[in-house]
Amino acid sequence: MKYRCLTNQEFIYGDYQIVPLREQDIFHIKQWRNEQITVLRQKRLLTNEDQLRYYRNAVSPTFEVEQPSIVLFSYLLQNDCIGYGGLTNIDWESKRAEISFLLNTKRISDPDIYKKDFQSFLTLMKKVAFDELRWNRLFTETYDIRPHHIRILEESGFQFEGRMRQHVLIDGDWVDSLLHGCLKESWHA
Repeated sequence: MKYRCLTNQEFIYGDYQIVPLREQDIFHIKQWRNEQITVLRQKRLLTNEDQLRYYRNAVSPTFEVEQPSIVLFSYLLQNDCIGYGGLTNIDWESKRAEISFLLNTKRISDPDIYKKDFQSFLTLMKKVAFDELRWNRLFTETYDIRPHHIRILEESGFQFEGRMRQHVLIDGDWVDSLLHGCLKESWHA
């Protein structure tokens, strides 16, 4: 599959690469989403049928749209899928999007691997958004139970922009959401 909105369909950074989300990766992604449900907006465990329906009804149609609402990628390391993510909540007029990112659960247990994987993914997203699409802004929302994730965002040029207090209920506790943003001018500086 190819995204009509992108001239390039493959972006490379070192040994890492992103390609339009492949159907062959969706069941691995389903497993990782279910294993990491507490850090996602997902409210229930996904089934294979849920995942296939989402890919075919929500993702696949976006490949042919000039201005899709999401642009999702399989995230590869030496041609092995290690995660996925991309651009969501896209506003084409304002030239901005939210970054979505999920890594193979096994890889998040090692902080150094997670840091390298996440930093590389953020670099790839900046290439897509700022160089390919010529957008102005990327942003993220992260639950305040992920200090390592937040540190990596800030080390990668994302500035803290705000806190939504007691924004989500996780395992019976109210948790804040933190907002970070990165502007094209920072990427090109």
